[in-house]
Amino acid sequence: MTEARFETHEHDVLIIGAGGAGLRAAIEASAANVSVGLVCKSLLGKAHTVMAEGGVAAALGNVEPRDNWKVHFRDTMKGGRFLNQWRMAQLHAMEAPDRVKELEGWGALFDRTPDGKILQRNFGGHKYPRLAHVGDRTGLEMIRTLQQHGIHLGMSVYMECTVSRLLVEGGRVVGAFGYWRETGRFVVFKAKSVVLATGGIGRIFKINSNSWECTGDGQALAYLAGAELMDMEFMQFHPTGMVWPPSVRGTLITEGVRGEGGTLRNKDQKRFMFDYILELYAKETAKTEEEADRWLAGDRSAGRTPDLLPRDVVARAIHAEVKAGRGSPHGGVFLDIFTRRSAADIKRKLPAMYHQFKELGDVDITREPMEVGPTGHYTMGGVRVDPDTQETCVKGLFAAGECAAGLHGSNRLGGNSLSDLLVFGRIAGEHAARAAKGAPAPAVDDGAIEAASREALAPFAREEGQNPFALHEDLKDQMQKYVGIIRVKEDLEEGLRHLERLKDLAGKVKVEGPRHYNAAWHQALDLRNMLLVSEAMARAALHRKESRGAHTREDFPEQDKGHWSKVNLVLRKKPGAEGEGEMDLAEVPLPEYPADIKAVLDEG
Repeated sequence: MTEARFETHEHDVLIIGAGGAGLRAAIEASAANVSVGLVCKSLLGKAHTVMAEGGVAAALGNVEPRDNWKVHFRDTMKGGRFLNQWRMAQLHAMEAPDRVKELEGWGALFDRTPDGKILQRNFGGHKYPRLAHVGDRTGLEMIRTLQQHGIHLGMSVYMECTVSRLLVEGGRVVGAFGYWRETGRFVVFKAKSVVLATGGIGRIFKINSNSWECTGDGQALAYLAGAELMDMEFMQFHPTGMVWPPSVRGTLITEGVRGEGGTLRNKDQKRFMFDYILELYAKETAKTEEEADRWLAGDRSAGRTPDLLPRDVVARAIHAEVKAGRGSPHGGVFLDIFTRRSAADIKRKLPAMYHQFKELGDVDITREPMEVGPTGHYTMGGVRVDPDTQETCVKGLFAAGECAAGLHGSNRLGGNSLSDLLVFGRIAGEHAARAAKGAPAPAVDDGAIEAASREALAPFAREEGQNPFALHEDLKDQMQKYVGIIRVKEDLEEGLRHLERLKDLAGKVKVEGPRHYNAAWHQALDLRNMLLVSEAMARAALHRKESRGAHTREDFPEQDKGHWSKVNLVLRKKPGAEGEGEMDLAEVPLPEYPADIKAVLDEG
């Protein structure tokens, strides 16, 4: 058999990705007494989740007793401009408090209120202080806790391993094909069910906050296996990334800075966000009608700061200030925390931010403002899944976390990503284990393994060809320019033309040297995934003729209240297409609200 030529491992459940969603899925599947394999592209504990700083959103009610799952649900739906899958938003809001308490029970050390409860802070788009946090390094604490709890449950961990293809037989996933990044040797994983938890796609943009791993692997693997992608037009540009020095441009500055009182100012030191308070956001975010009216009148003392409006609003406002010539010297705006917080408070509540600016930019944020600007941060789009199980339309294939779509609609609220990982990582792990128990032993086709091997080795076989690093830089430039924060028909069409050019060049990439530690080879294989998700984003962005959430069309500046408010855009391979094939795009109606959910929304 062909598979005998390759290193082979077999598990009931295979989880690809070891961030928060992957680890939580692995913990849940292991608890169901099935064999679990956990594959990570980097080292265990190095997942991009560690970069999540501000906190995990859950309606614990520790700071504001009026908070509950219904308020959190409404905030999430409003933030997503009601394009969310309501069932996912409901499950998320209802289960998040239990998942946070569970994490605490496993050893997570959250900041505390004076009476010993988990402390919660304000964040953009959340009506009440809701983010449980550990200073400004919450993601790191989450990964530490999940990892230490999970490794005792008997799962097998495969580090520095990249999966390049899912193996599918008869419409059911049966495993995965990949390679060890150190040696380049191939490895086959046989599995009864597979969970994708590979994270985001930010590396397709020139200015981004994502780690090197965020190349759209899970989204591309699922699509190529026959699954569907949804909401790919919605890419969140976080309002506050570093803009100086150039070597660290895009590095994230947590929303927790504004949650702790930080204010945004233009070059004239004006708090410009008051100029961008639309009545819609004032009425949604203010706690009372009187407070909203005072906001709109420009009363700086009224309730919640406009600097904590949803991320899409703040990012567009910063973009507008810079475009109007009112930006900071390096093309951003100023973020000031030191006028409202003491140096001791800043160092205690935002230690990572203090050290980040001191070491990377030689800026003391206890005395000087930060320069900030929008940075490619998070995709609301991803693999289309069933809300109750996280299963895709490919039997036995599940997805959770950032690589799955549905929860966040057109714009994610800060802090909802970490509770997303916990809630839907658990659900995916539970149902993947259940599916594995009822599935036959996986039978892997030799031809599929041979085809995956040939595909991976193709760059070595060419006598001449393109440099994969140069193509990646080209891709990032084109996506930043044509499919960025502000979009227009002509730009999107030009972007798609560039993507076609890059797809052609990527098929001619040349790699030299051995397979050991070959970074060029790794980049060449990642290019396929990045080009695929880039095309999906550009096609969906061109098709959606309105501005909603993180998708802003300059030629269609209004949010539509009719047709576009009722459909998600779904992309799939054209039937019968070989390889990547052509993309089919379909408008899929949003699920109807049941009476009880409609009543919850109407309460707000």
